[in-house]
Amino acid sequence: MTTQQPLRILISDQTLGRIGDAITDTLGRRAFEPVIAARTHGNEPADVELAFISRDVTGLSTKHRVLEPLESFYVSLRRSPRLAWVHAHSAGADRPIFGELKDRGVRVTTSSGANGQVVAQTALAGILALARELPRMFEAQRARTWTPLIGGLLPRDLAGQTAVIVGWGPIGQQLAGYLRMLGLNVIAVRSAAAPASEGVETYAFEELEKIACRADWLVLACPLSDRTRGLVDARVLARMAPHARLVNVARGEVAVERDLIDALRAQALAGAYLDVFQHEPLDGESPLWSLPNVIVTPHSAGHSDGNEARVDRIFLDYLREWRQ
Repeated sequence: MTTQQPLRILISDQTLGRIGDAITDTLGRRAFEPVIAARTHGNEPADVELAFISRDVTGLSTKHRVLEPLESFYVSLRRSPRLAWVHAHSAGADRPIFGELKDRGVRVTTSSGANGQVVAQTALAGILALARELPRMFEAQRARTWTPLIGGLLPRDLAGQTAVIVGWGPIGQQLAGYLRMLGLNVIAVRSAAAPASEGVETYAFEELEKIACRADWLVLACPLSDRTRGLVDARVLARMAPHARLVNVARGEVAVERDLIDALRAQALAGAYLDVFQHEPLDGESPLWSLPNVIVTPHSAGHSDGNEARVDRIFLDYLREWRQ
């Protein structure tokens, strides 16, 4: 009788402490050996079969700037010829390492949906802040200036406006529900023009330029892919009304940043809420920091104290599927 070797899973010490027992229960009679991710470069473990990249491993790393312990984690993945599957805490898999792993035949899964509601709420907050002229009000507060929103500063009613939502996953669908409650009309733009759901006017990504003129709000909530990279460029922005605003909680590369800056500076676009950027962290010299009609946040739209447990559950569900 052949005895199976323990399953070697690359994992952080924090994650092991949280769900080590749950991993044991999920695997049943198959033993597992936790391989703790290295904290410093030079002593990375190797020869793992599965890996879980949790938020504490990613830390402040971005896909443009990889810090420890994520860099050490990557080294371990590259040194593991038996690696079969990697799960990530993020909703997307557009970091270069994931393409590299897929080319090796490694399965890569994500935690799509874990923070969908949180991101949708953040996008809604951005829309409400811009609609109610909060950047202008905050500026007046810092200047100790009493500036009521009357006369030429009078905000437009949200009810009756149109939001074009690019991406119809958990974020886009949740946000659509919020916006409908506020009386907005919703148009979906996604991978196919087939109706996203009953009663939702729907277009394919390639049709965005055609309908951009109808958007009071253009909300980007789609994955980054060959079809969405640079989707919002000068041509799309030129089609939008001067009172329209853009919200990006997807990926920075979905919008051409230079074109967006030009449109905002020329007031061809009324404003933007941006949580993601073409290069992260956003350079301190970027004009986006200081444009008066822009709200900038540091890729934090999906952060919430409940995400960790939701991501753990998704990983355990995938692990149960993998075991079977």
